[in-house]
Amino acid sequence: MMHTSQDNRPAAAQVETQPAKPASHDTAPPPALVEFMMKEWRPALAKPPSLVRNSEVHQARRRELSQLFPGETLLVPTGHEKIRSNDTVYRFRPGSDFYYLTGNKEPDCILVLSPKEGGGHRDLLFVEPNPGRTDATFFTDRAKGELWVGPRLGVEQSRQRYGVDECRGLPELEAFVGSLRGETTRPWRTLRGISPKLDAMLPEQEERDRQLGTALSERRLLKGPLEVRELGTSIAATFRAFEDVIQALKRGSTERHLEGTFASRARVEGNDVGYGTIAASGAHACILHWTRNDGKLRAGDLVLLDAGVEGHSLYTADVTRTLPVSGKFSPAQREVYSLVLEAQLAAMEAVKPGNDFLEPNRRAMKVLAEGLERMGILPSAEEALKEEHQFYKRYTLHNVSHMLGLDVHDCARARQENYKQGKLKTGMVLTAEPGLYFQLDDRTVPPRYRGIGVRIEDDVLVTQTGYRNLTKAFPKEPEAVEAWMARVWKRARR
Repeated sequence: MMHTSQDNRPAAAQVETQPAKPASHDTAPPPALVEFMMKEWRPALAKPPSLVRNSEVHQARRRELSQLFPGETLLVPTGHEKIRSNDTVYRFRPGSDFYYLTGNKEPDCILVLSPKEGGGHRDLLFVEPNPGRTDATFFTDRAKGELWVGPRLGVEQSRQRYGVDECRGLPELEAFVGSLRGETTRPWRTLRGISPKLDAMLPEQEERDRQLGTALSERRLLKGPLEVRELGTSIAATFRAFEDVIQALKRGSTERHLEGTFASRARVEGNDVGYGTIAASGAHACILHWTRNDGKLRAGDLVLLDAGVEGHSLYTADVTRTLPVSGKFSPAQREVYSLVLEAQLAAMEAVKPGNDFLEPNRRAMKVLAEGLERMGILPSAEEALKEEHQFYKRYTLHNVSHMLGLDVHDCARARQENYKQGKLKTGMVLTAEPGLYFQLDDRTVPPRYRGIGVRIEDDVLVTQTGYRNLTKAFPKEPEAVEAWMARVWKRARR
C-alpha cells in the first residue's frame, strides 16, 4: 500500500533532502537518522474533518463582502506567529477579519475571494501543506514540524473543514500573487498591516486597500444573534474569573496574584485573556492602562480590575469593577465610586438607536464635572465642560465607550462618520466605562481623595428600544459590591 501524506500526494515526491536548519542548541541529524525516521509510519487516517462550527455564518459573511467588491480579487491574511525572544514565539491569535470570514485559527493562511465569470466570487484558501511523515521536516522543522508543534490540516482537509471552494498550499501563493501583479485587467485589494510577507508581494494601493479594511470593520459594527451569544459565553466566564479574583484577594499579596488568577480561568474556559489584564491597586489605579501588576495589595486600598475572557470563538468580554481590598469602602472611596457610578448610569441611559455615539460620553462627563464641582475640585463645571476647556479631563482622560467584539477595541478601521461621529444602531455592542483618577501629587485635589482611582465598565447591546446590559450579573452598587465580596469569601470558607 502506497504511503500517502495528509494531502494525499505520493510520499516519494515529498521527501525533504535538506532538513530544516536546527536551533542553535541542536545538532543536525545525520543522514542515517533521517533515513531511519522516514520509515515505518502508519498511514494518516483518511477520515474527513467536520465542518468548522458556524461554517454557514462564515460563508454568508464572505458572500456579503463579495457583493461590495464585484469583479475584484480580495486578499485577507491571518498573520503569522510573532517572535517573543530569540526563537520563541507568542501564542498565535488569528487576525480578526480573517477569522470572521473563515473560522480558521491557523497561522500563515490567506483567504482570497476570486471573481467568477457571471458574478460573485470563488473562495480560495492558501494554507500550510501537511505532508505528514513523508517529509523530513516533520521532525526537523521546529516552527512547523508536527512532532514539534502538532499537525496542521493540510490542503484538502482544510477545504473540507472550512467549507471553501478551493484550497492551495502556501508554496503556490507567490505564483498566484505574481499573476495579479502582471495582470492590469484584474483589480485587487489587500488587507494591509496583518502579513508583512503578503504586503511585500503586492504594491500598496493606499486608498483601495484601506477601503477593504474599512468595509470589513463596518460589517462587524452590527452584531448578529450568534455574536451576541458568543459574547455572552465570554462574559459568563469573565464573571467566574472575577469571583476567582475576589477569592484571591483574601490570600494573594500582589497584583500579579490577581492577574494570574484571572488568566487561569481565561485559559481553562476560553482561548486566552482578551487583552492585558489591569489589576491596579492603590494609586496604580490612577494609571489608566496599568499592566505591570507588580504592586502589593494593602488593606484599605481599592483594586481596579479591568479584564475580559476571550472565548474559544475569539469574542472578548471587557469588564471593570473597582473593589475594596478589605471588602468595605472608606467614606472617601465610596464618595468617588458613587459619582462614577452615577456617571455610568447616565451614560447607559443614552444608549439607544439614533443617538450620537458620543452622547453617552457627553452625559457622563456632565455628571462627573458637576460632581467634581461639588467636591471642590473644579471651580465651575460649566466652564470645565466648554469644548475649548475640557478641564474635567485632568481627572478622567478617556471617553466612556468603544465598540466590542472580536477585538476589545473593535471595528477600528471603520470610518469616523460611521463610528465615533456616527449614530448608534441596533446590534452594536459597546462599553460604558467612566472613571475618575486622582493622582497622589495633584494639589488641585483634596488630600482625602488623592491616590483613589475608580472605573466601572459594562458591555451593552443596542436594542430597538434602548440597550441591554450584557454584564448586569456583575454587582456595581457599592453596597452590592461589598455583599458580593462577602458572599464569595463565605463560599470559599466552606
